[in-house]
Amino acid sequence: MNYWPLIGIAVVIAGFALKRNPVLVVIAAGVASGLAAGMSVADLLALIGDSFVSNRALLLFVLTLPAIGLLERYGLRERAQAWIASFRNLSLARLLIAYLGARQLLSMLGMIDLAGHAQTVRPLVAPMSEAAARNDGIALDDEARERVHALAAATDNVGRFFGEDVFLAFGAVLLIQGFYARNGIELDPLSIALWALPTAIAAFVIHAVRIVWFQKALVEKCGQKRPLLDSCDQGRAQK
Repeated sequence: MNYWPLIGIAVVIAGFALKRNPVLVVIAAGVASGLAAGMSVADLLALIGDSFVSNRALLLFVLTLPAIGLLERYGLRERAQAWIASFRNLSLARLLIAYLGARQLLSMLGMIDLAGHAQTVRPLVAPMSEAAARNDGIALDDEARERVHALAAATDNVGRFFGEDVFLAFGAVLLIQGFYARNGIELDPLSIALWALPTAIAAFVIHAVRIVWFQKALVEKCGQKRPLLDSCDQGRAQK
């Protein structure tokens, strides 16, 4: 057996240890392994080109970060906060529970990448959560602000994780079907998805209760229905 193609692993380890560009390290590792396996330069370039073309759709997600960064530069977060602040009766709990429900429903329909941490949580849901907390009379200090951001991210995680299993064509559903089929148990994807529905409902209820409980604890800590201040400590000083 020829072990020389494993030299690519050593190239990856050395490249990451030296903190080199990850893309260049991976390409160098692939070239090293290919040459060690006896591939010609032409075959190696053809393989790299075919791999790039067959996975080019994945590069669309690379455009997400610069697009979101450009929108944030021109005030996306500020506009989102101002819009939520105009709804005086919209609390933090109502906003995040509504987002949780929407995230789960979209995931159940297979649209798991329509929302996410990069697409919606950082540029929209997190600043909107801050504004909704201020609608409750909560003065956010740095620690409370980070906790609100963390809750918004957790809400997205729960909505996607427990919603995507209800989608028939989701990889995990097909994996479950294949596992049972290898053990002589035949299950169709619809049955697996339907059995995932009670878990999704339970996850929605449990996390909704957590959101309400979090809002109540934050109100008790940082004040309620009083002029907004820069920090919780300043708020307590005015009591």
